[in-house]
Amino acid sequence: MERFAFRLLRQVVRVFVVRTSLGIWAFGAMATRFNPGGYKPELAGASTAGKVRTAVAGLGDLIDGYEFHYPQELSPANLEEVREALGGHDVYAVATGTHLNPRFGKGGLSSPDDAVRDAALAEALDAARFAGEIGAQMIVWPGVEGYNYPFQTPYREAWARFVDALGQIAATCADGGVTLFLEHKNSEPAMKILMRNVGMTLHVIHLLRAQGIENVKVNMDWQHLIMNGENLAEYAAMLSAQGLLGHQHANSGWGTFDDDNMVGATAFMETLELAVELRRARYGEGGERLGFDLYPYTEDAVGAVKRSVLQWRFIDSVAARIDDAALREAQQAKDAVRAYELVYAALGA
Repeated sequence: MERFAFRLLRQVVRVFVVRTSLGIWAFGAMATRFNPGGYKPELAGASTAGKVRTAVAGLGDLIDGYEFHYPQELSPANLEEVREALGGHDVYAVATGTHLNPRFGKGGLSSPDDAVRDAALAEALDAARFAGEIGAQMIVWPGVEGYNYPFQTPYREAWARFVDALGQIAATCADGGVTLFLEHKNSEPAMKILMRNVGMTLHVIHLLRAQGIENVKVNMDWQHLIMNGENLAEYAAMLSAQGLLGHQHANSGWGTFDDDNMVGATAFMETLELAVELRRARYGEGGERLGFDLYPYTEDAVGAVKRSVLQWRFIDSVAARIDDAALREAQQAKDAVRAYELVYAALGA
């Protein structure tokens, strides 16, 4: 009886719903290198405020806040207009837009050219100060910090400049009470991004910790991990154990490219296992968000985001129905058969 009551209590505790955010880039023209004008050319000239109005009108309270690249999508110049369009929703995160500026095509924070590097760093520091002023968090996804060819890059110097820049950005974030989220990816736009897996991300964070910088955590972009063959649930558990589980960019894909498809469209079991680990980590209870990073090339943006939120809610509800105590017993015994019996029971089998 006591065990039943304990399990029932665990189920009640699990009812907590993680708040959400959305990258506003999901509402763009959907450009690709084969179609620079995008598959939705009618949106090519849309303002950020216009995109926000469309998103808010279509998604309502499914999304609590929004994420923007600085300065291309959000800056002091359009802040008030965007805030008005947000209609009470917040700006959850400001992300660097270095990869959107052709000046930084061969690297910004890691560039061997002092003038280029200074410009990239100045922009990132402005973004950090801006995030602090508006009460947002900050994301650095260093997509241009890398190289395309062997023999192209002075690796030691590039890494030194990159880590030094991140240290300065993190310190500026700390001054404004901002947490800095680092997001890795293996390639695109640089064919070899410096910080291209979770291990390299942790290497950067530990180097910064050695300098006394403690406000840096990891942003897990699910498709970026899937592209690397990195297990979503394993890394969420590991990062949580180290206090480094900072933010989530929810999406899915085929695993060979950064598809940014709807959540749960592929990698369903991996996403379900991640939901279990996020619940175990009590993710969201400290104010963390589930951020949706989607790129609906040809699909209706409102529909794709709505499907992602609803499909995540279903996946999370399945995770909540799994007998966690029994699952832990199965895992302790490394009993995969029993574990799947419990998982499929929660799915209704």
